[in-house]
Amino acid sequence: MPSSSTIRPAMGVLAQSCKSAARTAAAPARTPSQLSPYLQTAHLSTSVSLFKRHKYLGARDTKDHSKKRGESAIRGTGTRWRLSMSDEPLPKPVPKDQLPKVETDKNHGLWDFFYDRQTVAQSPEKDAAHGRAWLVEELRHKSFEDLHRLWWVCVKERNRIATATWERNKSELGFGDAEGKARDYQVRLTMRGIKHVLTERFYAWEDAVKLAETDPEVDFSGEGAPYTPSQFLEEELAEEELAEEEPKPEEPKLEGQRPEEPKPEATTQEIEPAPKPEDIPGDKVKI
Repeated sequence: MPSSSTIRPAMGVLAQSCKSAARTAAAPARTPSQLSPYLQTAHLSTSVSLFKRHKYLGARDTKDHSKKRGESAIRGTGTRWRLSMSDEPLPKPVPKDQLPKVETDKNHGLWDFFYDRQTVAQSPEKDAAHGRAWLVEELRHKSFEDLHRLWWVCVKERNRIATATWERNKSELGFGDAEGKARDYQVRLTMRGIKHVLTERFYAWEDAVKLAETDPEVDFSGEGAPYTPSQFLEEELAEEELAEEEPKPEEPKLEGQRPEEPKPEATTQEIEPAPKPEDIPGDKVKI
C-alpha cells in the first residue's frame, strides 16, 4: 500500500496543472493587434536575414562604408547606367517585300571569288577538268613580271577553290571535295615552283655581288660608270698600234704609165687692193 511520502509529489504536480488550466480557461480572448508583437513578421528583403555576431572588445566593423562599391579598379569603369525609359513608340520592322531594292556593282571585285555568278560551286566534272602544274624548268625561262602575274593567278584560283569548298560544306551538298583538293594541289605545286625559281635567282644574285666586289672592273662607289671593261680597252689599243706599225702596200705600176706628179699644195695669198688715183705719183690721171 503506497505511503504518504510517495503520494505528496504526485498530488503537487496535479494541483499545479489544474491551476494553469483554470487560468487559461478564465483568460479573455486576445485580438490580432494584441498578438502582433508575438507573431513572426517577414522582412522586405527576400534574402536570408543575417544575425548579428557577438560583439567583443576590439571587434572590427563589418559594415561596408565604401562609396565606390561596384567600380573596377583595373578598367576604371563605374557602376552600370540606369535604364532610361520613355513613352516614345518603338519603330516597327518593314516587311521584306516593301524594302527598296539594293543596287550592286555588276563588276565588283568580290564576284571573282566565284566561278559562276549563278551557282555557288562548280560540278565535279568541271573541277576535275584541269591541267598539270608548271614545272621548274619551264618557270626558269619566265621573266620576273610573268612570274608575278602567274603567282596572283594562282592566289585567285585558290580563293575560288576555298569559297566553293566552304559553300559545299555549308549547303551539305556532299560532292566535289575530292576534285577540289586535287585542283588545289596542282595550284600549290605551281606556287612552290615559282618560289624555287625566285630562290635560285636570289642565290645567283648574291654570288654575283660577292664576285663583283673583288673585280677591279666593277665600281660600287656610285660615281661614274659602274662597269669599265679593261680587257676590251686593251684589245682596242693593241689593234690600233698594230695598224699604225704595218706599212701600206704599194700599188703595182703599169708599163708606159707616167709617175704621178705631186700635186701643188694649195696656198692662200692675200690680194692687195688697187691703189686709188690720188695715191699715184706724177701726173694726175684724167677720168
